Amino acid sequence: MNHNARGINRRKRDMCGKNFLKVVLYVFNFFFWLTGLAFLALGLYIKFQKHTYISLLGSSTFPLSTYLLLGTGAFIILSGIIGCTGTCIENRCFMVMYALFLLIIFLTEAISGVLAYMYEGTIKEELSRNLNSTMMNNYHYDAVITKAIDDMQKEFECCDSCCLTVSTNCSTFGNGPSNINPEGCTKALEKNTKDSLILIGGIGLGLCCIQLLGIIFSCCLVRKFRGRKASSYL
Repeated sequence: MNHNARGINRRKRDMCGKNFLKVVLYVFNFFFWLTGLAFLALGLYIKFQKHTYISLLGSSTFPLSTYLLLGTGAFIILSGIIGCTGTCIENRCFMVMYALFLLIIFLTEAISGVLAYMYEGTIKEELSRNLNSTMMNNYHYDAVITKAIDDMQKEFECCDSCCLTVSTNCSTFGNGPSNINPEGCTKALEKNTKDSLILIGGIGLGLCCIQLLGIIFSCCLVRKFRGRKASSYL
């Protein structure tokens, strides 16, 4: 009798603990999805607004960090669906898969953040070394780079080959130097790229630790689901 009562009380405690963890994981997944949407939104913003001058950079680290951000956002949404499904149907395989996906997301976010911060520290040297040579060797010969250079000079109001009032041979009419932007483009492009990289690095490293909480919650639920299966045979 006492043995049965203790067994019932234990199962009640296990049920309460399991339900509590399920609620916690549902709440976690809600915010997890929000971070996934934030990653996608930020990645798309940087892709379409900040990649205009990507052909002028000598490294693929900046686009790689952006695409990692986009891929992570999509993977977060998929993982959240798997986590909610596994929690709802109390499936151990789904929860183990969810924990593994969270680990992958954690590593991807950390790598993306580290790459962004590492490249942010070298962007000045790279631009100083490569930008002028890229412009001199490719302007008028490469359509993509030519457009990137023209757009950069117009947006940042800087110059290596541009005029304040754009027209054919504009720098040769009248008082030429007064019609040319005096500021170089290296500092402006450096600031634009650094701002994007700092944003990627901060988001990646700042949010990657959240996945550790999800891994802990999902592992606890896996144990609860296993305990429920074992207790059903008692």
